[in-house]
Amino acid sequence: MSEALAPIDILLVEDDPGDVLMTQEAFEHHKIRNALHVVSDGVEALQFLRREGRFADAPRPGLILLDLNLPRKDGREVLGEIKQDPALRSIPVVVLTTSEAEEDILRSYDLHCNAYVTKPVDFEKFVEVVRQIDDFWVTVVQLPHR
Repeated sequence: MSEALAPIDILLVEDDPGDVLMTQEAFEHHKIRNALHVVSDGVEALQFLRREGRFADAPRPGLILLDLNLPRKDGREVLGEIKQDPALRSIPVVVLTTSEAEEDILRSYDLHCNAYVTKPVDFEKFVEVVRQIDDFWVTVVQLPHR
């Protein structure tokens, strides 16, 4: 198997248990082999990425799926910290959120997100969006070596 198609670790930063479940089901439904790791707020996301505390053994993700509206530290702050950190900035970040606000879209790109995707409310459409994200970022795009 080529390196490009080897499974990667994906970090999902999402506080809504329903959206976490839908994402997990989308991975199962499409037989996505990538490992999905989930944290529920911005503070945990940065601890995971920096391998701090209980995340000391966390893998370096090849892709981050980031919600904007998070407790403790919102997604915009997390995105800003990731993209300012030389050790983390090369990890692609896909903002996956319910917000369709132009302000959120512009701010996310100003903070150097790699893509901005609005979550569909319909389960089948949500599953398809997750499949497309996985297909593009894991199969089509060449990611940096970890």
